[in-house]
Amino acid sequence: MTEIKNRSAYHEYFIDAKYEAGMVLLGTEVKSIRNGKVSFNDSYCLLHKGEAWIKSLHIAEYSHGNLNNHEPMRDRKLLLQRREIKKIESKLKEKGYTLIPLRIYFNEKGFVKIEIGLAKGKKLHDKRDTIRQKDAEREMKRSLK
Repeated sequence: MTEIKNRSAYHEYFIDAKYEAGMVLLGTEVKSIRNGKVSFNDSYCLLHKGEAWIKSLHIAEYSHGNLNNHEPMRDRKLLLQRREIKKIESKLKEKGYTLIPLRIYFNEKGFVKIEIGLAKGKKLHDKRDTIRQKDAEREMKRSLK
């Protein structure tokens, strides 16, 4: 199964809550995701008129596509339940929160799912602390071997 992670998200943000959403995709987009041709650079989610959207998610054009190939940077609708959208909307009104994509994967039924996270930005010293903690864990694992 293909799983594509947004590695920079955990470096740049504190993730408070995670939500699983479906995406409205075209056929060639699904094929490109299966090939792993997705880039999360500068992508983010937003709520507009009670609907969730993802912007700036780059899904490369399918190499064997025809005239009906998709546009790589188009906005895509996210499928969330209304109560989840309201919960997210109330959190986004607080200062410093943003909604970012964390990973794209296929569930057991073969549908494309995206995990989005309600995040708060890290300061430079927070990023350094995270790196220090990871280094310490790595050293402990080495010493146990």
